[in-house]
Amino acid sequence: MRAWVIDQILAHAWQTIGLDAHPDIALLAVGGYGRGELHPGSDIDVLILHGQPALHEDAELAISDFITLLWDLGLEIGSSVRSHEQCIEAAREDITIATNLMESRTLFGRESLREAMVIQTGPEHLWPGKAFFKAKWDEQIARHAKHNNTEYNLEPDIKNAPGGLRDIQTVGWVAKRHFGAATLEDLVGHGFITEGEFHQLNEGLMLLWRIRFALHMITGRSENRLLFDYQRQIALLFGYTDTNANRAVEQLMKSYYRAAMTISMLNEMLLQYFDEAILRAEEDAIITPVNSRFQLRDGYIETTGNQVFRRTPAALMEIFVLLGNDASILGVRASTIRLIMESADLIDDRFRNDIRNTSLFMELLRCKHALFSSLRRMKRYGVLGRYIPAFGNIIGQMQYDLFHIYTVDAHTLL
Repeated sequence: MRAWVIDQILAHAWQTIGLDAHPDIALLAVGGYGRGELHPGSDIDVLILHGQPALHEDAELAISDFITLLWDLGLEIGSSVRSHEQCIEAAREDITIATNLMESRTLFGRESLREAMVIQTGPEHLWPGKAFFKAKWDEQIARHAKHNNTEYNLEPDIKNAPGGLRDIQTVGWVAKRHFGAATLEDLVGHGFITEGEFHQLNEGLMLLWRIRFALHMITGRSENRLLFDYQRQIALLFGYTDTNANRAVEQLMKSYYRAAMTISMLNEMLLQYFDEAILRAEEDAIITPVNSRFQLRDGYIETTGNQVFRRTPAALMEIFVLLGNDASILGVRASTIRLIMESADLIDDRFRNDIRNTSLFMELLRCKHALFSSLRRMKRYGVLGRYIPAFGNIIGQMQYDLFHIYTVDAHTLL
């Protein structure tokens, strides 16, 4: 609704200045605003696109007056003025610009101008699917590293940290660039995500949006850091109240951390699927048997069939022991991550009391390789919280004291 209102203001200003008299100039929304998403403090990113190699002086003056008017109205405008050739050059040099152009929509002017630009900066000409995916994956790895590769900082950046809005957007960008998926829901039709997983992702997105909207309202500016002072105010805004067990702010943050963990897990799974479908699509898989239940495919561990966990529930423990004992295993294949999550309901009292599972868990704790990573995977895939219910209760639990810089469960794993 905010984006729609700004659309009307910009279109009216465009006509007021007289730019509607220039048929070779169009006003485009790009980036988040191009997606139709606009939080109170977010930049309103626009591209003034022209079909001529150079603008006439009267058009340049009109554009200058247009931008000045928008600033005078108090709008936070991020603007660029480019020809088709300049768009191509900028997109070639900077994948962020290519991504913004991909999410454009026409606010005023001929749609054919935008359509020509989208084709010229599209995957047939620039940043084909493989290169785009690799660049976005590298971008995410670098972004996560800045936030210590954890969703569980006590004052998280809800946009850029693991499990934040950027993780959802990265999936959407790759899906749009390579598969032509207009929305995340389209990935259900492509077979990459189930209906249930889409709803989980969407619920997480809605919570992050509500928190970000509240942050912008409280601070009066673009703010993505959920600092302690803001946490208390947002908890009250959302209607949380203190109880004997948990304070209002702890309840809010627990819902945030659980959503961030779900988003991180789905992001990991979907990027793994994209890796298989985009980067490795034409490669012959190298399959190495491990035992009757597991095998390695191109270095990633997977089940030998869809019923492995149903037939042998102890395999839910065994897979993490195999990961902990073999440093050469690169990770878990996306299809097996999904099977683990779908099979977590097998972990009940009978499972916990089974000596095989106790032995496997103790063996995991004795593994010399990447114990923390294995336990974190167990947590993210829904196994650890079910196997140790007391641990399940503290997932996403924060504690206000001098000793905790992460949530209780993250500290416990460390």
